[in-house]
Amino acid sequence: MPKPSNCISVTEARQLQDNWKATRAVDIEAAMGSVDTREFLFSVAELQQFLDYIKSGSGMGAQPGVRIYFAAYDNPTNDKATVFLAPTSGITAGSPNNYNLEPLNKGITGFPPTNY
Repeated sequence: MPKPSNCISVTEARQLQDNWKATRAVDIEAAMGSVDTREFLFSVAELQQFLDYIKSGSGMGAQPGVRIYFAAYDNPTNDKATVFLAPTSGITAGSPNNYNLEPLNKGITGFPPTNY
């Protein structure tokens, strides 16, 4: 199988994460008073199952997408960041979310965070 056209190099990925840490992580850590989570792990099987769920729930001929949202838990024992993956009804920036399908969450949170 060929590599997808929108893959980036390891060097570029490291630079992107370094940019995020330098411009956002410092402010989040200052506001929270501690290091926050910044990486999340989903197994390939979980992602494939979610993609299959979206495809089957979107209807024939649909071109669904996945929008990734930053989020945060709101409880004293887990006040760390998270992400959730929301099904969309299309693959453009303005495509609406598909609220007939549920988002994916509950990935493995890296803490302390693992640098790329």
